[in-house]
Amino acid sequence: MTSDPVRLGVVGLGRAFMLMIPTFDADPRVKLVAAAAPRQESRTAFEQEYGGKGYESIEALCADPDVEAVYIATPHQMHVDHVLAAAKAGKHILVEKPLAISMEDADRMVRAAREAGVHLIVGPSHSFDLPVDLAARLIESGEFGALRMIQALNYTDFLYRPRRPEELRTEEGGGVMFSQAIHQIDVVRRLAGGMAEKVVAFTGNWDPKRPTEGAFTALMSFAGGCVANLTYSGYAHFDSDIWMNDVGELGQAKDPASYGKARRALMDLDPEEEARLKSTRTFGSGAAPIEAAHNEHFGPVIALCDRADLRLTPDGIEVFGDTERRFIEAPFGPAPRKTVVEALVRAVREDVPPVQTGEWGLASLEVCHAILRSAETGQPVALQHQCNAHQ
Repeated sequence: MTSDPVRLGVVGLGRAFMLMIPTFDADPRVKLVAAAAPRQESRTAFEQEYGGKGYESIEALCADPDVEAVYIATPHQMHVDHVLAAAKAGKHILVEKPLAISMEDADRMVRAAREAGVHLIVGPSHSFDLPVDLAARLIESGEFGALRMIQALNYTDFLYRPRRPEELRTEEGGGVMFSQAIHQIDVVRRLAGGMAEKVVAFTGNWDPKRPTEGAFTALMSFAGGCVANLTYSGYAHFDSDIWMNDVGELGQAKDPASYGKARRALMDLDPEEEARLKSTRTFGSGAAPIEAAHNEHFGPVIALCDRADLRLTPDGIEVFGDTERRFIEAPFGPAPRKTVVEALVRAVREDVPPVQTGEWGLASLEVCHAILRSAETGQPVALQHQCNAHQ
């Protein structure tokens, strides 16, 4: 593999990009050479920080011959147009989850990348987390026998973080389904091999001031007989990070004194003021990147196998075997999302796709829609667009 870093153009300099900055800064395998964003302040800050070129549109960025691959970190509803533009320009693509909002758009994106002969990678998502990858490989090895059940739980303050109005409208990708459930689905599918068969689910929409799904619980069945239980609440009461050694989702130490901070920050704010508050978390606004000391996670996950139960933690895997208990470390560093960069570099430099391809992203998106449909109809939903972890 050539040692030249992958020359990456970034589309969107908001919160998603902010969360990738520590990884980009720490990993010499990528070099940020261009950015496209509507705010001049963000483009100027990018040029000053990275020495790359700022553009007003993705089309202008994709016309830059120095850009090999594009990282699309824009809001969900913009993904389809931006992926299609990058594929048309022949650029490899890393697009934030979810791949799209509608299945129709996701299918168009997958076909466009395939026809253009470029790699389409969906992430970062928590299926990239090092402990998840380690657990998946342990399960695949057969060391612990067949995988029988997965339990995945997460309780957060997601619904009460600053939101733009469209982020509270389900049809525009708002609420917990497309931003949060997609993570849990990706993790569970990765551990179970990908081939989900059926979903039955219930959702919660309990706050008239945040009129979208804020919670769900679902059962998924998989080829081979594994069953997974997924439960998520973003209503900012119980915080399941206390079950993760007080490590936050992004690998940062949690301060117990911060309890209730999300709800307090939104008190008495109108939608315009809330949108302005969200803008303070973007690149160039003075916000500082998260400082992580552990791997990222998405809440407590336990995989139950014939000869052991595996508990995923931010630092590795606890193995509860037939007669002994042990810990398998998942070393942190040098960057919190190094597996995402690894996937991008291997795809661009070696033509080796990761698990999280466009097809994988489409399959996980299908489960999001199945959860919503099952909750609406009260009936199980059969899945038609699944793929396995070794396509």
